[in-house]
Amino acid sequence: MIATMKQSCTFLNALVAASLTFTSLSAVAGPVVAQDLPQSQQGQAQVMPVQAVPTEELLRELARPDQERWVRLERQILRRWARSGSAAIDYLYGRGQAALHTGQAEDAIAHFSAVIDHDPDFAEGWNGRATAYFMINRLGQSLADIEQVLIRNPQHFGALAGLGMILEQLDRPEEARAAYQASLAVHPHQTSVLDAVARLDLATAGAAL
Repeated sequence: MIATMKQSCTFLNALVAASLTFTSLSAVAGPVVAQDLPQSQQGQAQVMPVQAVPTEELLRELARPDQERWVRLERQILRRWARSGSAAIDYLYGRGQAALHTGQAEDAIAHFSAVIDHDPDFAEGWNGRATAYFMINRLGQSLADIEQVLIRNPQHFGALAGLGMILEQLDRPEEARAAYQASLAVHPHQTSVLDAVARLDLATAGAAL
């Protein structure tokens, strides 16, 4: 189990680095504005409904440190990620989420496992099960599922934050900090993650004295 967790952490470290690179490139690209479109499409862009805005654009807006609408953007992104495209899978996923919210981790694992069996490409199924595993301290299985989430969605700020929490529990502060920073690169407004980085920095400073 220890060897498996080490291998998983090594692979996850590479995913964290890839996530940071991807986020940096997205930031350089900048937001898509009406002026970037052909003149015939600029009027359409100005009245584009929220549903038509690409998720990548929402993520770019969320990543702005001065973004005042981050709560709304976060909700929009999470809602999109939670849609599998199948009513049946969405129903199973909703059952898993309901079980999570009531602390029924084993039931949540069963529902999310069914989601994964039916649609292994749906990242939120893996993310939900990773959360359930974490709730009952099955850290190795949680790490393995986070790995699957980040393969499918490298900008999943929740999974990156969860990875940081597990690594912190495993007493791997530098790797935990890297995971937290990768999460903040996507979503810099997460108070709990900012607090976690500050906590690690304080611990590091104390150890250096």
